[in-house]
Amino acid sequence: MEIFEARAGDREAVIALWREAELTRPWNDPVADFDLALANSTSTVLIARDGSDAAGTIMVGFDGHRGWVYYLAIAEARRRRGIARLLMQRAEGWLAALGCPKTQLMVRGENAAALGFYAALGYEVQDVFTLGRRLDDR
Repeated sequence: MEIFEARAGDREAVIALWREAELTRPWNDPVADFDLALANSTSTVLIARDGSDAAGTIMVGFDGHRGWVYYLAIAEARRRRGIARLLMQRAEGWLAALGCPKTQLMVRGENAAALGFYAALGYEVQDVFTLGRRLDDR
């Protein structure tokens, strides 16, 4: 299993994995998310590749205060083989190399499987509310 930073030519394969894993939402443009992650030095998309196939992907970024993880997706046929754990380790290493002291992520409340996975990695539910506001619809 090879893990590397995505390039523009990986966009279709990455977004296909995000869609397969049902991570995309109509109000978020995955193409814009991918392109913006690659356009900034403090964010990237990592791809786990087994041969020529993209087996998994994760988007990671550092906002100067903490790291954030998004779009952890594993191809359905490749799940339960440790790829997600490996991608998380690489994402945390990528953030640590930037001097990031803390990593956070958001999980939808109904996603019990993801909550269990992250708990097994040592992530804890924190007493924090996430608030949001769209800026692109003004």
